[in-house]
Amino acid sequence: MSNFTKHKVVKELVDLTYTMWQLGWDEKNGGNISYILSEDEITDMDIDLSGRFYQLKNIPKNLVGKFILITASGSNFRLVKDDIENTVGIIRIEENGYTIVAGFNNENKPTSEIYMHLLSHGTRLKVDPKHRVIVHNHATEISEMTFVHELDDISFTRTLWSMITECVVVFPDGISVLPWMVCGNEEIGLATAKKLENSRIVVWAYHGVLASGNSLNDAFGLIETVNKAAKIYLATVDKRITTGITDNQLIDLCEFFGIVPKEGIINK
Repeated sequence: MSNFTKHKVVKELVDLTYTMWQLGWDEKNGGNISYILSEDEITDMDIDLSGRFYQLKNIPKNLVGKFILITASGSNFRLVKDDIENTVGIIRIEENGYTIVAGFNNENKPTSEIYMHLLSHGTRLKVDPKHRVIVHNHATEISEMTFVHELDDISFTRTLWSMITECVVVFPDGISVLPWMVCGNEEIGLATAKKLENSRIVVWAYHGVLASGNSLNDAFGLIETVNKAAKIYLATVDKRITTGITDNQLIDLCEFFGIVPKEGIINK
């Protein structure tokens, strides 16, 4: 066993924090990431099961006993790579809270949005047993789009699908959108988890975006694709002479790639 900071998946998570900061998506202490560790991954790490315990109510039952790698409250993603033991840690999920088993030195603890992460993981595991990751950031163009577009799942998804060909291929399950809500509390956690029953991406109006996935690269790739489409929408909304990809063209795409798109978005 070795210090958890040396493990491949930890280095991958740390690299992602810096990448998102470089993109301007995680200013100051904005954004957070969590990753459900496999049994093989946790076996390779030096952990302390007698670490600090924090009580938390309404833990999803399907998470109890699992180990989660997660970023710290107040962590600055520009600096995580140089301060891993303070800004990243591993928690073991208990029936009534969690125990810190590695990292989070100097009394640090997980992101203030931990409840949202746990509820989101619990929901996505019911949908997809291979689910592992939740990534939240403040992707610029996605956030900007919420100021100039209707905030409902169907129209938001349809607009993004019309921007670039890969969108319906990458996220055929569509986009979910929530109105502005106070971040970090139970209400937004429950609302986000509910939306994740039917899609892997949730946009928080005037705030940012959350994506789930089977790997860090998978979840980040979803956000990249959505943000690229949002960027094109914003750059063309007041000057375009076409409506973008049509319903018939989307149907052709789905048939060619063997994709079943979310119902109610394409007019057939």
